[in-house]
Amino acid sequence: MKKKLLLTLWFSLLLLSVGYLFWKNEFKYSLPTPVPQNYKAIAMGSKIELGACCPFDQKPIFIHFFNPDCPCSRFNVPHVSELIKKYGDQINFKIVVLNKNKSFSIAEIQEKFDAKIPVYFEKSIADKCGVFSTPQAVLLDPSHNLYYRGNYNKTRYCTDAKSNYAQMAIDSLLRKNYHPSFNAFALKAYGCSLPNCTK
Repeated sequence: MKKKLLLTLWFSLLLLSVGYLFWKNEFKYSLPTPVPQNYKAIAMGSKIELGACCPFDQKPIFIHFFNPDCPCSRFNVPHVSELIKKYGDQINFKIVVLNKNKSFSIAEIQEKFDAKIPVYFEKSIADKCGVFSTPQAVLLDPSHNLYYRGNYNKTRYCTDAKSNYAQMAIDSLLRKNYHPSFNAFALKAYGCSLPNCTK
């Protein structure tokens, strides 16, 4: 009887441990990121003034908001690298690193993405674009109007071609579709909350 009780307790503890690990590493990142209390919403179509970091050159601007400590951001790196390679001659890509706890060099970030593109460490850019989680994609039209702000994909590994939201936004803008329609999943923030890598 004592052996049976110990076995039941051990099995229960094992199940709880597996459940906790699943929550910590998977499930919580599939939930929408809570909207911060002091969040200032930025409407689609709004003019985004980014200052000297984004001079006008008649090309759309794609800003990748990235936190190296965020698991979702890390899984997303190969997909973003592919977008940079595919559209780099038509779109100005930029990376904004959002991490209060560590410092990273521009070269380290460029190496992660295998791309020599501008890298910034300014949270004010996220505020101006209405970004409060990572990873997030922001696409500005050539006049710096907010065309898209949202997710890259429905899946954590960006493996579902039917839900490549950021790529769909790029394709739509390059086709000069100035009245895009995106579903709620594309536009709702998922991933790690700012300023720390937490949910």
